[in-house]
Amino acid sequence: MTTLKALIINQIIEFIVVHCIAFTLGIMVLKKGWRVNYTRKINHFTIFFSPYIIRHYFPYPDDTSNLLLSVAISLSVFLIYIKPVRNNIPLFSTMFASFDRPEDRPHTLRWLFIQYLATYIVAVPFYLYFHSIGHQEFMIIIIFINAFGDGLAEPIGVKFGKHKYKVRALFTKNLYTRSYEGSACVFISSILVILGFQHLFNPQQLFFCLLILPIAMTLAKAFAPHTIDSPFIFLTGGIVLSCIYMI
Repeated sequence: MTTLKALIINQIIEFIVVHCIAFTLGIMVLKKGWRVNYTRKINHFTIFFSPYIIRHYFPYPDDTSNLLLSVAISLSVFLIYIKPVRNNIPLFSTMFASFDRPEDRPHTLRWLFIQYLATYIVAVPFYLYFHSIGHQEFMIIIIFINAFGDGLAEPIGVKFGKHKYKVRALFTKNLYTRSYEGSACVFISSILVILGFQHLFNPQQLFFCLLILPIAMTLAKAFAPHTIDSPFIFLTGGIVLSCIYMI
């Protein structure tokens, strides 16, 4: 099988899996009254973890050209959610309902696209750098912290958040609420992920990683604009892990 064919098959399978889940969640929002704050984060986990599972069964060569092509494909998927398309195709409008928080309207899609684009702009150079130094697992650390920490922050904050603070967002003067309880998910997730990958560090590196990374990632999440937190988490994690590598 050619490299391009393997990549295309992988991306088609990933598209089907991710959007079948989004469609199911959209039905639960529209028909069962599920909160988008929860379904959105289920989508979040699916988007971060399904590529690793799918790639295990549908692999393709790990090189720069394939990486950039997969990024381009991921970003092009947003075209099915633009208003003229989703308003005329119920399948896409149902999937869109699974992550369209009422408080984000009318900026939902714009913010999502900016977050994805900015995250790729930040993450790809770090991905290539970590591969060049033989520590590609560093990127997995950042992905896991973002997936678990950011993924749990909103549902935990909605359910248990008692101590609130406000953040700004792009293209609006509105303020949005976050909670210290939700932000604590990033801190705790960072510690657990670091301990899970402690074999990558010598004792001195592990000490500084546990001392600095959880706080840095929590602050990155706390001060990032509403819905645009992933690029800040990836940037912060990449910088901190790059510095710790040089210790």
